[in-house]
Amino acid sequence: MQVSSPEKPQFIDRRSTGTSPSGMPERRQFADSREAGRPEVNELADAVDQYKMRHRRRFITFEELYDVMVSLGYHK
Repeated sequence: MQVSSPEKPQFIDRRSTGTSPSGMPERRQFADSREAGRPEVNELADAVDQYKMRHRRRFITFEELYDVMVSLGYHK
């Protein structure tokens, strides 16, 4: 006699889809402020968003922000 086991739910890896658990595209931190008309600000916002996506981070630290700025050519 075989004992039937309940089916295990299939694992779905949502990290690689670029969407949030609700199925909507993930919100970007600076998406609403890109209409400022300053290209350097838009460049920084794009670089921060790319960093967050590459490292799968929702928020970044000040040190990480500084690293992004240095990668764009900032120096003190």
